[in-house]
Amino acid sequence: MRAIWKGAVSFGLVNVPVRLFSATQEHDIRFHQVHREDGGRIRMKRMCSVCGEEVAWDQLAKGYESEDGRLVVLTDEDFDALPLSTGREIDVVEFVPTGQVDPVLFGKSYYLEPDARAAKPYALLREALEATDRVAVVKVALRQRESLAVLRVRDRVIMMQTLLWPDEIRAAEFPILEDEVDLRPQELRMAASLVDSMAADFEPDQYEDEYQQALVQLVEAKLEGAEPAPVKADEEATTEVVDLLSALQASVDRAKASRGEKPADAPAKKTASRSPARKTAAAQTGTARKAPAKKTASKTAAKKTPARKSA
Repeated sequence: MRAIWKGAVSFGLVNVPVRLFSATQEHDIRFHQVHREDGGRIRMKRMCSVCGEEVAWDQLAKGYESEDGRLVVLTDEDFDALPLSTGREIDVVEFVPTGQVDPVLFGKSYYLEPDARAAKPYALLREALEATDRVAVVKVALRQRESLAVLRVRDRVIMMQTLLWPDEIRAAEFPILEDEVDLRPQELRMAASLVDSMAADFEPDQYEDEYQQALVQLVEAKLEGAEPAPVKADEEATTEVVDLLSALQASVDRAKASRGEKPADAPAKKTASRSPARKTAAAQTGTARKAPAKKTASKTAAKKTPARKSA
């Protein structure tokens, strides 16, 4: 497989350098349009409908025509000037329960391979997703377009699955579904019985595309040998990995601060500041009250330990 994108997964202040690989592929056979008489390839020329001349690739631009016939032309410079904050990052926005993502939103699937130096933060994110039964909602820029996606775990690999934006889902408007249908109890029981009789565990490997297999056999019967074109390898990029523990601690503190909560260290510091005052009061009242002061100090130390663990 060839990496189609290089960047980093960013959650909190933790960056995980990764390479993106397409997780799926179509098994359809691609055909070319050819001349039936001699097998020559049919080449499509880019002809301008106004001047009638052939247009070179470097003279092409994207045009948008409005409903009233107005046309605007957008160049590569116009697209480069658009804001795209998630240029080389897979930016985690939030973590949501797995069951809350409607499958109708799912698009294309990708594998995320960690950089050699990012194995630990990659494993940390993977185990956190599995332990909490959540997926990470992310934003990422692919092919000059910002996409919504989710990160989920499959067979110890973190996968990124692109999502359609909400306004890309069409509403199901079928008036016939609004009509009341009279279903008799015996019909419902029979339908449920049929479902039970055909119930099974889903094993996709047992299904085959019979049409595609027959098409392959037909093509192979006509082929007399052809070598595939060579594939060029992409250059690899490197990304710096920050200190994991410090980044996690800062990320937790920042998340709490955004919700109006105090950082984990705050209660421990506040308790510690009261301890000297209690000892002073105990000293003024005599030796008999010094023991409770020491007991309070020990409790304060006990409270400080969990605070550090939480951080």
